[in-house]
Amino acid sequence: MSTAWMRQCRPYKLTILILLLLILLPLLAHRKLLNAELDAPPTDVHRSRPLLDAYEDFTAMRASDLKMRIEEMLRIKSTVSVELRELESRRQKLQSDISQYNQKLEELKQELLREQTELERLKISVEQAQVAQREAVQRNTPELALPRTLTPNSLPRRMKGISDGVAAACEMHNCFDHSRCSLTSGFPVYLYDPDVYNVQRSGYDIDGFLKTTIKQTLGYNAHIVRDPKQACIYLVLVGEALLEEDLLRNNRYAAQEEVAQHPHILSNSMAANNSPIDLGKLYQLPYWGGDGRNHVLLNLARRDLNSARTNPLLQQNTMRAIIVQSTFERDQFRPNYDLIVPPILGPPGGDVWQECASMVPARRKYLLTFQGELRPSQAALQPLDDFIMEHLKDMSRSSTQDQFLLQFQCVPATEQQETGSLGDWTLCGSDSSRKQLLKDSTYVLILPPLGQRVSSTLMLARLYEALRSGAVPVILGADELRLPYAETIDWRRTALLLPKARITELHFLLRAVQDSDLLLLRRQGRLIWERYLSSVQATVDTVIASMRDRLGIPPRPVPPVVAQSVFNSTFIPLKSEPPVGMDTEPEESLGPIEPPYPSPAFRRNYTILRIQSKEAWNDWMDPFFLYPQLPFDPALPSEAKFMGSHTGFRPIGKGIGGAGKEFSEALGGNYPREQFTIVILTYEREQVLMESLGRLYGLPYLHKVVVVWNSPKPPLDDLRWPDIGVPVSVVRAPRNSLNNRFLPFDVIETEAVLSVDDDAHLRHDEILFGFRVWREHRDRVVGFPGRYHAWDLSSNNLWHYNSNYSCELSMVLTGAAFIHKYYMFLYTYQLPQAIRDKVDEYMNCEDIAMNFLVSHLTRRPPVKVTSRWTFRCPGCPVSLSEDDTHFQERHKCINFFSQVFGYTPLLNTQYRADSILFKTRIPHDKQKCFKYI
Repeated sequence: MSTAWMRQCRPYKLTILILLLLILLPLLAHRKLLNAELDAPPTDVHRSRPLLDAYEDFTAMRASDLKMRIEEMLRIKSTVSVELRELESRRQKLQSDISQYNQKLEELKQELLREQTELERLKISVEQAQVAQREAVQRNTPELALPRTLTPNSLPRRMKGISDGVAAACEMHNCFDHSRCSLTSGFPVYLYDPDVYNVQRSGYDIDGFLKTTIKQTLGYNAHIVRDPKQACIYLVLVGEALLEEDLLRNNRYAAQEEVAQHPHILSNSMAANNSPIDLGKLYQLPYWGGDGRNHVLLNLARRDLNSARTNPLLQQNTMRAIIVQSTFERDQFRPNYDLIVPPILGPPGGDVWQECASMVPARRKYLLTFQGELRPSQAALQPLDDFIMEHLKDMSRSSTQDQFLLQFQCVPATEQQETGSLGDWTLCGSDSSRKQLLKDSTYVLILPPLGQRVSSTLMLARLYEALRSGAVPVILGADELRLPYAETIDWRRTALLLPKARITELHFLLRAVQDSDLLLLRRQGRLIWERYLSSVQATVDTVIASMRDRLGIPPRPVPPVVAQSVFNSTFIPLKSEPPVGMDTEPEESLGPIEPPYPSPAFRRNYTILRIQSKEAWNDWMDPFFLYPQLPFDPALPSEAKFMGSHTGFRPIGKGIGGAGKEFSEALGGNYPREQFTIVILTYEREQVLMESLGRLYGLPYLHKVVVVWNSPKPPLDDLRWPDIGVPVSVVRAPRNSLNNRFLPFDVIETEAVLSVDDDAHLRHDEILFGFRVWREHRDRVVGFPGRYHAWDLSSNNLWHYNSNYSCELSMVLTGAAFIHKYYMFLYTYQLPQAIRDKVDEYMNCEDIAMNFLVSHLTRRPPVKVTSRWTFRCPGCPVSLSEDDTHFQERHKCINFFSQVFGYTPLLNTQYRADSILFKTRIPHDKQKCFKYI
């Protein structure tokens, strides 16, 4: 029991003990603190007294003591102030040092970043070089060797002549000697001098104008050779042959009398009996070889369109010689062997645009016109021909909103041609009267000759005049006819070809053609006329090109402009660092550093005119020259880059793709690797030029810079040319002309050409983005500043050049634009001279001319890249483009160029190109294609 009681008392004791401790401990602590205060030394009364008490002490002091006290305090204040100023100065100096050190630290960080970026570029460059080395080792084959030349370098062997029957069956495989025409021969052509080798009968001679012009024209042709041993073909000029006036008059009367007695008989036999060609002289030509193989007989009509002598070779045994003329009978013409050409109705050469009418509006005064008279009038018509004539007369008398002018008799009679080719439709009126009517005609009807003719000089003269004036030819009975250069020219894109049986549906068909198709036919017809029919030069060049194309021999390379350096000795640029004080480039890796790599040239010599012959003749309109590259070269399928055709390709991420980092390491795209050339046109602005060159330091994919020195004064001797890491060619211009910007200099070795003004200010990333975009639009102008042509509603149908901000543009200024070098050849050699003359007259508008040219050929607008609307550098001297007269001249240029082209080829576009990931949110571990684009 006691134990239990003790267990109950133990908690009470513990509680009492805790209470005692809580009471005693504070008492002991308080006592200890009191003892400590008593033992402490006495304190300074003045220090512990309030400040007011201290001031009260001064009242008890004497004035002298107080003065001394004040002076002492002032000295203390002055000393403290000095010390404070020194401390502040030291603080400011320390802050300045800290700021400088921070700035230097940032510079070191930037330098480290640049070096790291440069290191990455060098690593990529090494990898690219290793890939190129592996490709070279894998290829490990020499360049394709030229085949053994088949040209025997000797005159044609003497062969036995052939009969009329054998000659009538001639084709290229059995009558032409291919052994004289190697693929690598360049297609050499020899011309018999018509003043020496006259194959006409006594009393006849070749038209003097034609003889002289043909000789001069062929003298400009690159295929002509003087050594007959080297020739592939031999040209013999056999016509147009003319009689003396009295013989001509007697022959005309005899022909008319014979036809009047026998109206159902055409003049075939008469033409054969009265042929001006002396076959004996023809067979005795020194290189005839017995059978005339590889000889081409040129019978070109010019003045005597209606005479039967337009076919002097009818029923003549010309053996294996190829006949080139306008008129052929059905049993005379040998398809794919003989060649039909239009008559020579144009000038010797030069610009012919003034002969043409405007292409717009699409619909003209008359829907359909025809003027002609059948000769002789007694010629018998077939039943279908009778029906056609009656239907056409009814069509002209019909009361519809469409106007027809169909005249089947020449009115007045004095305006008709002197004679008519028997069984053919003679021309009415003069050339000027017919031209005026055709300019008012939407379509012009071309009726076939009667009888067995597949082509006639009069019919082709009508075709020539129609295309010249922009009247779309409607050729009736086209399925029975042969048109000029039919092997190469696609006449379905130029004319409406109808069988005679479609005569009742003619009006319906003409009405069904939409304006867009009508203008397309008209435009194609003008291109065909300008390039192949318009002049003696065009005809001769087309004949030679047609023969060469038939044999599959590539044309001659287009001649580049040989660059002449402005320096008398070797130009060595001064070593320099990257430009200082200019806008710094964005800190990003834009591409590897590569050694100069020119674009492969002339790789499609033997395939382009076999695979794309129709395009060359009908789209590009240039089968006459071979170009190093074309903007129309085809791209390979995507998988070919990884399966057998990988050489030269640099796919993004080696094929797996990627964002900014992988994008900057390779060009990617659909074409093999390449570089670009910068062409800078400058005139006596050396300092601006040097700054522009300096900004190009370290620009990836830059192959070379070509400076076109437009000034007659050479550069100063002390001019410091910067070393930008790539060659700089300073080329002397022939004269001060803005056309020099587009001269195809031989020092330009890349397809891509960046044309820039000397004061253009572009960042590296902008240039490279433009280059990448151009690689996908190689046939277009790709650049930065956009402009457009605006219709002036207040004027008489005129265009205005406009540089205002707009959501639609039609031009990209070539002061900062990529173009293909192909267009530089066309600008120099094919653009009408009148346009280049206008550029020289105004010292302006060359960029507009280039936009006209490219849009004319491609029917596509330019491509604008980035948001830039101008490219002028800040602080540069004011250029000519700031003058108001500059804009007035550009207004005039657009309207004049439209007259020359016959229409305005510029097309509008409403978009610009930016990089794919621009303004796209991406993960933090990814980079954009370009930081600022």
